[in-house]
Amino acid sequence: MLRLALGLFALLGLAACGAEPKWAPEEQVQAARHVAEEQTHITLYTVVSKSSGSGAHSAILVNGSERLIFDPAGTWMHPRLPERNDVHFGMTDKAIAFYVDYHARKTYDVIEQKIFVSPETAELVLRRVKDYGAVPKAMCTAATSTVLRGVPGFESLPSTWYPKKLSTAFGALPGVSTRLITDDDDDSNHGVLLVQANGNPLE
Repeated sequence: MLRLALGLFALLGLAACGAEPKWAPEEQVQAARHVAEEQTHITLYTVVSKSSGSGAHSAILVNGSERLIFDPAGTWMHPRLPERNDVHFGMTDKAIAFYVDYHARKTYDVIEQKIFVSPETAELVLRRVKDYGAVPKAMCTAATSTVLRGVPGFESLPSTWYPKKLSTAFGALPGVSTRLITDDDDDSNHGVLLVQANGNPLE
């Protein structure tokens, strides 16, 4: 048992070394800041393998006094959107579409689960994702579930490393709407999307 525990701590230590802190300048963050004219809400995105049905990634979009996405340990980026430790600012409708299109492809589906919350709850989630820090690789769902479990109304969510487990629990919350997003894009379309992103406005 001790050997197993030491091995786990060693793996966690190696994973922690994989965190990639980023801190965009304040002027870039303020310039990109996007306020959406819609009711405050939280959206959980879960990327699921089509072949195995297992979850591959978790992230949360937060719409409060501004709209941003917490994409822990994710590989998504946009050259016009500033990032601070896995928090991407300036999430316009086009930016969200780009995020979803990046993940949905012939080998992966995206589950989008949205729940309306009070402005106070949305602000609490905004603060929690901004304060969380850079997330090590493979810990996206652990970070996402930790953020949400500390918020009133989300206490029933499990503390988990498994995207599908979190998605199932999130879907059981009262008032959640769920949408399955599929796409036939090749796995190699990421570079194409990035080239398109460089040339297209996000408004």
